[in-house]
Amino acid sequence: MRKSMIIRSIFTLLLFSCVSLISFAQQGVLPADYYSTVFVSQTEISPTGEYVAFTRTTVVEEDNSRHSEVWIQKLRNGQPDGEAYRFTDPTVQSSNPQWSPDGTLLGIQSRRGDDSNSVRFIRVTAPGGEAFTIEGLDRSPEWSPDGSRIAFVREPHTDEELPRRAGWIAPDAISNTLDSTRFDGRVITQMRYYSDGRSSMLPHPSINQKRQLHIISSNGGEAEMITDLPFNVGDITWSQDGNRIYFSGDPLEDDEYNRDFTRNIYVVDVTTKEWKKFLDMDGTQRSPTISPNGRFMAYTHSPERGAITDVHLISLNNSGDATGSPTNLTADWDLSPGGLHWTPNSNHIRLSAQIRGNSHLFEVNRSGGDVRQVTQGERRLSSFSTTDNGRFMVYTATDAVTPAEVFVSRADGSREVQLTNFNREWMSERTINPAEEVLWTVDDGTEIQGWVIKPVDYVEGQSYPMVLKIHGGPHSYYGNTWFQAFHTLSASGMFVFYPNPRGSSSYGHDFTYSTLEQWGILDEEDFMKGIDAVLEKYPDIDENRIGVGGGSYGGFMTNWLTARFPDRFKAAVTSRSISNWFSWYGSSDAQGLTEYEFGGYPWERQELYWELSPMKYVQNVTAPTLIIHSEEDWRTPITDGEQWYMALKKMQVPVEFVRYPRSSHGLSRTGEPWLLVDRLERKRSWFEYWLNQD
Repeated sequence: MRKSMIIRSIFTLLLFSCVSLISFAQQGVLPADYYSTVFVSQTEISPTGEYVAFTRTTVVEEDNSRHSEVWIQKLRNGQPDGEAYRFTDPTVQSSNPQWSPDGTLLGIQSRRGDDSNSVRFIRVTAPGGEAFTIEGLDRSPEWSPDGSRIAFVREPHTDEELPRRAGWIAPDAISNTLDSTRFDGRVITQMRYYSDGRSSMLPHPSINQKRQLHIISSNGGEAEMITDLPFNVGDITWSQDGNRIYFSGDPLEDDEYNRDFTRNIYVVDVTTKEWKKFLDMDGTQRSPTISPNGRFMAYTHSPERGAITDVHLISLNNSGDATGSPTNLTADWDLSPGGLHWTPNSNHIRLSAQIRGNSHLFEVNRSGGDVRQVTQGERRLSSFSTTDNGRFMVYTATDAVTPAEVFVSRADGSREVQLTNFNREWMSERTINPAEEVLWTVDDGTEIQGWVIKPVDYVEGQSYPMVLKIHGGPHSYYGNTWFQAFHTLSASGMFVFYPNPRGSSSYGHDFTYSTLEQWGILDEEDFMKGIDAVLEKYPDIDENRIGVGGGSYGGFMTNWLTARFPDRFKAAVTSRSISNWFSWYGSSDAQGLTEYEFGGYPWERQELYWELSPMKYVQNVTAPTLIIHSEEDWRTPITDGEQWYMALKKMQVPVEFVRYPRSSHGLSRTGEPWLLVDRLERKRSWFEYWLNQD
């Protein structure tokens, strides 16, 4: 009897222990896990491939801040040599590593004490040495090929400090005041007087100095201003012989009525300071990139807004001038190129691009032909950097279950090695379900792609709610990258469905711009048929417990779907949303968006602007709605959230309005950590309350 009791007790204890372990293992991602997440970016491999420098950013919860440091990983023949280590002072912020051409100096951005110059250098050949400045250099450096000179862009220095209220009163203002000492308001005559991310109004542009090209010896000294142009200089790159610098600029950048693409490439002789337009082409040319042999330039060309961007090639003569006609290397390729750089033998141009929810490296031969994908996998790669001999490259990579980490591989993408694993410890204590692809077809035959994440505690045969998540843009995209918000919903017992409707990027140009003048009207089919496809594939989803949420375009679409399909959604969370295109147009900093997407100004397309406004259909909304908006969002200003809130409140629809102070349109990505985490919990708890009830 006693023996059997002991056996039963042991069995009970073991069973309890197993249940406890299973319960512990089944804990999913929490909103507060954001505080434990480490973010890597800005990877730079040294010219000889001995070191990889990168920026490592952590969240300091107690200070409601982020802390960035530059770290280094030593390499030996493309393999890690020891562990990555912090290279910069832990008591200050450091970021943006850049190598000198010989690899002996690492430039960083790091403000120290009262010194206004944040550009510093550390000798890598003597680790542990003090960071130092180069006299006369106070902006991000662009080294000449031989390392003897540094080019940079900044405003011309003036000895006079501008008064605090400079530019508050437009110089062309007609109205007057009786006492200027009493008036502390603004008199505005420019169209753009707000910019998202700026907490205060913009001054009149007449006080803004244009950024000009400067050159300084790599040993320091007095910087020489090479250009004096009526527009800002950018995209600077040296010729291989160091005699010229190519750059881009837009001579009509201050013309508020210019709707054409007018940015061009220019070239300046660094000795004579004589400059000229490099190419006589319409549209916008930018990102000039010179081949290692100095004989060719690759650049991007966009003829007009909404047109496809291509990579062009032009030959250079001994004087660095263009010869012959440009060749379009990507005429038969409809993805959007970025991050141009040459292979060391000057035979190929490499570029990054989005493709079906992923982001990868591609290359094209300078003589033309097919664009070839170099890297592979269901993931997003970015921040590519290559050794001078082209043998190795580094980059960051993220997928649906992993935040970005640093990787190194051969130039062809083979023999890949993960160099960092900063998030392994906290993620090992979480159950994170993978994303599963779902495909469906809409009426015009277009295939739409989406992904589904199951609940952390999923048991086949039980009933679960689902949340439809909608991305911003609309010319953005979801896919194989880390979204903590999705996993917090999964941890709360919900299916999460996130699609890429027509209008999304990464599926080609025609797909991206298929929603012109049809926002909501066209793409609503993609969402509703996507829900049907998911319900068919996952029968454990309760069709009566479906929520919807998104931000920016996703917020607009959340408002739209709950108003157009009130019987389909039981709850909604709408962030930085748009409810009324007329009010949005008058208060946003991005009117050009709808001027193009909707085919004209609101007074020219009155019926369309109202037809596409969720407010037209607001009387249909029944879904309990959480409205989240930033008070300093000038991209989708808070007045649209206020209108949606008041309408739902008057109709007695359950609604809450969360207003975040000191926050812009980018709260969900770069906002104060406390507010960002609060936002994650608000969304989770709202859906938890309304959906997790059978």
